[in-house]
Amino acid sequence: MSIKIIAHYSPNFNSKKRKKRKIKFLILHYTGMRKESLALKRLCNTTSNVSCHYFLKKNGKILTLVPNLYEAWHAGLSKWKDIKSLNKYSIGIEIQNPGHEHGYKSFSKKQIKSLKILLKYLINEFNISYKNILGHSDIAPNRKKDPGEKFPWKDLAEEKLALWHKLNLIKIKTFRKLRVTIEEEKLFYKNLIKIGYAKIEKNNFKNNQVLLIKAFQRRFRQELINGKIDQECLLISKNLIKL
Repeated sequence: MSIKIIAHYSPNFNSKKRKKRKIKFLILHYTGMRKESLALKRLCNTTSNVSCHYFLKKNGKILTLVPNLYEAWHAGLSKWKDIKSLNKYSIGIEIQNPGHEHGYKSFSKKQIKSLKILLKYLINEFNISYKNILGHSDIAPNRKKDPGEKFPWKDLAEEKLALWHKLNLIKIKTFRKLRVTIEEEKLFYKNLIKIGYAKIEKNNFKNNQVLLIKAFQRRFRQELINGKIDQECLLISKNLIKL
C-alpha cells in the first residue's frame, strides 16, 4: 500500500524497543490546540512529556514523530478491557483540531482521507482488529473528550476501520429520550464493560458515571451528548456486544 509519510521526530518516547506483536491498538486523538504549529511544537518539546506516533495536518499530510516500535506518550492513564496503560500496546495518532475548548470543528476531508490510508497501512502491518481502533475518550472517559462527536466513526466503520452498530439510525431515533428501568440501566453498564469500557471508579462515582455515558455517546450516538441513558443507548449497546 502506497503511503507518504514525512519525518518530524519527537524526543518524547521510551527508549526500549517493543516487540511488533505487542502492538494491538490504534488510538485516535485531536490535538485540542488552536494552532497546528503550536500543537506540533508541544508534541516535540522535551518538557511537555507528550508525543504521538503520527500527526495529521489540516491539509492531510502525515508526519511521523515516533517510530512505531517505540512507546510514545499519548494515552496517559487509560484502560480498555483488562489492559491498563495503553501506551505500551498502541500507536497514537494525533489529528489537528482545536477541540472542544477552542471552537471544535469538523475534521477536513483531506484529514479523513489520509487517516483511512494510514489506518489501513497500520492494520495490515500489525494485524490489528478494527475493534481495537479507539478514541482517547474510550480509554480515558473521565479525562478526555477526543476525538469527539464530530469524528466520523460510522464512515470509518463502513471500510472496516472502526466498530459501529448495525442498527437503522432513523428507527432507533424513535427510542431517544425514552426512560430505562433500573434493571435496564444495570444491563447498559454491563454491556459497556463487555464492549471494553472500564468499570466506573468509586471515587467521584456520579460524575464519572456521566462522563462514561458521554464517552459512549460521543462514539456511538453522536447527535445527542447528554450523559443520560435512554432506550436508544441501550439498544446500541445490545447490538455492539453481538458484533
